[in-house]
Amino acid sequence: MELTQLVENRKSIRSYKAGMAVAKNDLKEMIKCAIEAPSWKNSQTARYYVVNTPEMLTKVRSEALPEFNQNNSANAGALIITAFEKTRSGFERDGKPTNEIGDEWGAYDLGLANQLLILKAKELGLDTLIMGIRDAQKLRELLSIPDSQEVVSVIAVGYGEATPPKPKRKEVADVARFF
Repeated sequence: MELTQLVENRKSIRSYKAGMAVAKNDLKEMIKCAIEAPSWKNSQTARYYVVNTPEMLTKVRSEALPEFNQNNSANAGALIITAFEKTRSGFERDGKPTNEIGDEWGAYDLGLANQLLILKAKELGLDTLIMGIRDAQKLRELLSIPDSQEVVSVIAVGYGEATPPKPKRKEVADVARFF
């Protein structure tokens, strides 16, 4: 599938087919693609915690997601928790921020990597939902995520049960100014 098709066809899915596991190899391929994303001074600070066993999926959903995201991700075959190493992307070797944005560069870089991850999922025939409302501390406890990392999102991965209509997008003239 061409890039433009992937971008146009990828949607946030909130209903997944039951009983359909996501192959571990597909999850690895998604992460391999994400690793190719550009990052601040090639710092590569993105980190992924993949939950794909039925027991852990139930535990993470019930203990670390609010009820509406538990429902939105029900039956997804995997959850990928995304994080980044703090004070590296956007920082000098002495630990000082390079500019006023500081650790926000880590979030920016992770967003670039996550975009590739979800597009690769679509290419593999999988659907995704990025969830930012989650209990980061509980995810740290359940998955042994170190304090040196900022927990950002939980991405549900699975086989969509329904395809929602594409939301209206803004036009170039609405978001860009040319000089």
